Amino acid sequence: MTARADGSVPGRPSPHIRLTSHPVTAVHAVNWGAATAAERGPVIATTSNRLHRNAIGTHSGSYSVYRALAVAAGALSREHRADLTNTAPTDVVGPYAQWGDPQAIVSLDPWGAAVADVFATELADGQDIRPTIAVTKAHVLLPEIIEAVQKGRLRPDGRVLVDSGAAVVTKAAIEPVWHLPGVAARFGCSESDLRRVLFEETGGMYPELVTRGDLEVFLPPIGGQTVYIFGDPHKLADPAVELTARVHDECNGSDVFGSDICTCRPYLTHAIEECIAGAQRGGVGLVAYSRKEGRALGEVTKFLVYNARKRQVGGDTADQYFARTECVAGVQDMRFQELMPDVLHWLGITKIHRLVSMSNMKYDAITGSGIEVGERVNLPDELIPADARVEIDAKTAAGYFTPGPIPDADQLRSTVGRDLR
Repeated sequence: MTARADGSVPGRPSPHIRLTSHPVTAVHAVNWGAATAAERGPVIATTSNRLHRNAIGTHSGSYSVYRALAVAAGALSREHRADLTNTAPTDVVGPYAQWGDPQAIVSLDPWGAAVADVFATELADGQDIRPTIAVTKAHVLLPEIIEAVQKGRLRPDGRVLVDSGAAVVTKAAIEPVWHLPGVAARFGCSESDLRRVLFEETGGMYPELVTRGDLEVFLPPIGGQTVYIFGDPHKLADPAVELTARVHDECNGSDVFGSDICTCRPYLTHAIEECIAGAQRGGVGLVAYSRKEGRALGEVTKFLVYNARKRQVGGDTADQYFARTECVAGVQDMRFQELMPDVLHWLGITKIHRLVSMSNMKYDAITGSGIEVGERVNLPDELIPADARVEIDAKTAAGYFTPGPIPDADQLRSTVGRDLR
């Protein structure tokens, strides 16, 4: 076999380990925030031809490690090229004005769903460009929505909600693609400090963060997000059309398994019901679901905090809710909503008429990015699990939106959750 220019032989492991790469002229740098795909250029993070790479990291976020395992086990060829036949989005998103604003979107590739179309020439030339966004159709079937139909709060219309109680949605999966200068600006730090800390705090996983200052795009090994759209996706960008929206951070224990210690699943399903009702009124609904388990602290930390809360002297009280998290994790919350509005800008959103969220962090991030918010929709008291009263009282006392009274210090001390049994 003939070796490639980078020294590797197709189908065989590289003869040496590359700790970093060096600038080449085979592929141009990404011109982030350009008005068109042609001006911006493709993001190439595949490893099939390292001379073509113009980004740090690789595709699939946290799942990239599984890809490495598949290669190591011999189950996947390093040379595999994705066949994108019939994978085109079911609904075309954009382009919108925000796509050409380098400050509006810094954590995802707005052209990520359209690479097979907008970079057809580059693909034909042998550049291995992969989509970072996929858009499809689905039916979402939840027992809470079936119950809403049974109780008459929702009625199937055959368009947004079918007779079975399933909601018809357009959904998009999005991998993170970070423009490092833009991400640094969002967090108020220098790009060099961001690169150094990312390199050091991942145990030196990506040397190019500190050796390749010319590469400004990074695909981090973290979870992405999924958006669920109820109604016509093209209406999202029309500020005259009522938009009901929730931005929701992953909580596997509640969202999937129904844990009663928090309000995550009740708020998620309540938002879906509100989105369906809004779409049936002629508007459109949106749920943006981000993989930020346990306030981005992870489930191990979350469960440690649960134990600490339940075992502390006086029991699980609302006045100690945030303190116990900080004792274990060193910080109350690592979701840092600064990057969250990007997905809203990708969808062309300029106004949310009804935001189904009590979070001041989310509200401030959305409005701070230039998106107008009208009504805020709180979680009805009857949907709050008894053991989650600790969480909801602590959050409203800390500034979360509520149309009701704000608990005082005495009330926070008297709000006590169950023990570990």
